[in-house]
Amino acid sequence: MNLTTRDTWAQAGRRLVVKAIEEFAYEELLVPVSDGTADGYRLELGDGVHWSFRAARGTFGTWRVVPGSLRRHPEADGEAGPERLLLDARAVLGWDGPTAAEVLRELTATRRAEAEVIARGLPAAELAGLDHLDLEAHQDGHPCMLLNKGRLGFSASDAAVYAPEAAGSVRLLWAAVHAGLASYGGVPGLDAETLLAEELDGATRALFAATLRDACAATGLDPADFRWLPVHPFHWDEAVATLFAPYLADGRVVLLGEGPDRYRPLQSIRTLANLDHPHRRNVKVPLLIRNTLVWRGLSPEPTRAAPDVTAWLHALRDADPYLRDELRFHPLGEVAAVAVRHPLYESVKDAPYRYHELLGAVWREPVAALLREGERARTMAALLKVGSDGRALAAELVARSGLTPRAWLARFFAALLPGLLHYLYRYGVAYCPHGENTVILYDAADIPIGIAVKDFAEDVNLLPGSHPEYESLSERADALLLRWPARELAHSLLSAVFAGHFRFFAPLVAGHLGVPEEEFWAMVRAEIGRYHARFPELADRFEEFGLLAPEFDRVALNREQLLGGGFHDRAEKDEGFDVVHGTVANPLAAAGTGADTDVVVNPLVEERI
Repeated sequence: MNLTTRDTWAQAGRRLVVKAIEEFAYEELLVPVSDGTADGYRLELGDGVHWSFRAARGTFGTWRVVPGSLRRHPEADGEAGPERLLLDARAVLGWDGPTAAEVLRELTATRRAEAEVIARGLPAAELAGLDHLDLEAHQDGHPCMLLNKGRLGFSASDAAVYAPEAAGSVRLLWAAVHAGLASYGGVPGLDAETLLAEELDGATRALFAATLRDACAATGLDPADFRWLPVHPFHWDEAVATLFAPYLADGRVVLLGEGPDRYRPLQSIRTLANLDHPHRRNVKVPLLIRNTLVWRGLSPEPTRAAPDVTAWLHALRDADPYLRDELRFHPLGEVAAVAVRHPLYESVKDAPYRYHELLGAVWREPVAALLREGERARTMAALLKVGSDGRALAAELVARSGLTPRAWLARFFAALLPGLLHYLYRYGVAYCPHGENTVILYDAADIPIGIAVKDFAEDVNLLPGSHPEYESLSERADALLLRWPARELAHSLLSAVFAGHFRFFAPLVAGHLGVPEEEFWAMVRAEIGRYHARFPELADRFEEFGLLAPEFDRVALNREQLLGGGFHDRAEKDEGFDVVHGTVANPLAAAGTGADTDVVVNPLVEERI
């Protein structure tokens, strides 16, 4: 059902035009100049057009537009919304016609999805009471990127069922693919038969097996030589039924039928959680859509390696008393996978990468299986959410906890940072812990107690060269995982968490919890300092990674999308990713000016309100 109205469309436009100004100015895609007043600025866009606004400046040089201050000069015929701004800025941004049209296409789709989120808005108290799957439908998308909910390839009816903000459900199709095209891999102890027994009930397995036997009777193939996997119904219609037509015809791909369980898409869209059996695994499947920079396929090599990477990350944790016994740190294991080849497209090495990511599945441990009695889970991204009543979800959680805001924040930093720091410093392992990949665990009082992190095969990075910590990596995983120098590996925290999440969370905390930004960053540095004091033997690595360095490279995702390859049919998905532009001052470098900042006493025990 279309929930977009004139009012929600207008609200979405106001949000997006402000976001465009703030994030484009942050990345210096557009460069505001002072109008001579204390907080007034102009954007000169040529042809006698400029936009004026008032803004405050924040950490990392962030721009924060004063609500209601944005104006176009001369006044536009009709709404001065995000579409008008981008058309005005076209010459400055250097877009040709096809690029401008694609930008507008994705902007319109994003604005429509934003309006749907607004239409379904709830007050903070109701948001706080939602299950983590229901809360996914109320999140606002990537905070750094303007075009963050395009889902290009979905029709309106597709989006009404498959987009996260629709809060709908979907039953997955199941297919069997011959071993000549498909391979199964699992963590030790999880073979294909065990996986299927745990993910499908006996009656469904029997029905699917009979369908496969009937198909094989006509082709002479052996049912034992097939690998089973779920397929998104949209993707079957868009990609499998058409692009795999040769293999459907010769019997090497067989449609088994629809599974009985209902699933709900998470914010990443291609990962779905089981609504009917929450302790069954999440499934990650390809979708032939483009969203936030990339086509959402599944590449065979990372898919094959996912269980190997999981087994290694779990082994590191299980052998480390700090990770195992002192922290609640859970790498959400990608425990099984089916990778599928497409021989026809394999012969076209320089085909656009989406043609090499057409079919496969990954099974991931569900968050629900981690939770103990009374505990809750919410993505870190959810902490940026403000309810329809204007109250921040974080403020509601603090009030429910009975802690002071500073004590609650201390618990949050203690839950979030130590495990990520330990993997980085001790093992040279960087996760990609942005807001959607990081799930905060809360106790019954809504106090943060730990985290779970996800997305391993393509998003876990290592240091260059050979290191003792990497000796137990399988050859397949070792060959797959990307290697970066320490300062670049540190962007797993500097860019994904500090600039990518805390840049937005710190001002929300200041406005809704009354903790000034300077104090927020001092608390972050203090948590890092506690880790440094706990593991002084890693001091050389502290310096090498440079988390407290005066500045670091600015990752510019909008530049990558709008000026780089975001709309191009390139063969290499990773070409030009993580575009950097200039540097930003690191707020941690100056945070907490006392000489003993790095070794402060743990302040987690604080009186309740």
